[in-house]
Amino acid sequence: MPGTALHFTIHADGRAYEETLLVRHAVIAGWTGRDKAALEKHIVELEELGVARPASTPIYYRVAAARLTTADAIECTGPDSSGEVEFMVVQSGGRRWLGIGSDHTDRKVETYGITVSKQMCDKPVAPELWALDEVLPHWDSLVLRAHAVIGGETVLYQEGSVAAMLPPGEILDGYAAGFGDGTAMFCGTLAARGGIRPAERFAFEIEDPVLGRVIRHAYDVTVLPIAG
Repeated sequence: MPGTALHFTIHADGRAYEETLLVRHAVIAGWTGRDKAALEKHIVELEELGVARPASTPIYYRVAAARLTTADAIECTGPDSSGEVEFMVVQSGGRRWLGIGSDHTDRKVETYGITVSKQMCDKPVAPELWALDEVLPHWDSLVLRAHAVIGGETVLYQEGSVAAMLPPGEILDGYAAGFGDGTAMFCGTLAARGGIRPAERFAFEIEDPVLGRVIRHAYDVTVLPIAG
């Protein structure tokens, strides 16, 4: 079965160590917000822009595991893609790990095929993980944050608590195919400040203020020409 090997620094049980994890299944969970009224409002807003209503909420999009990368640069066809910070859960060896990634998506393709748009771009992930069970007791205190370099200027692009999304266990349990070893799932995002837009560079992080630590990653975006 195909898969991609990702090298991580893992923090668990009071120590840090290096390990390569094989991801065979990559999943993007969408529409994971806790506030159902706000969720419906956003669905209607996107419908007005031509983005189809999701078949369910949450909804789970499969992408090729090879799309996951810890690289610090990606290449995208055309100027219409953008990133969004998401917390990520990976299962390996029977244990679940918390990480962070960017669901970089082609927004033009998204208007006529969300599943296809998810497959169009690489999905950068930070090369660092925490034991999920060690953060669950204070889960809602975790903060997601992203900065984007747009026109040479660094702006705060997204910021907010993971409490905006359903708890991770609920999101994972909703995946009908089953969340098991070798699976990585992006679990939802926050509204973009100033609207969704492309950037030359995207930096993202998850902060744990209770244990006083942060996972960070950033990547540059090279736009490839559309020849016709």
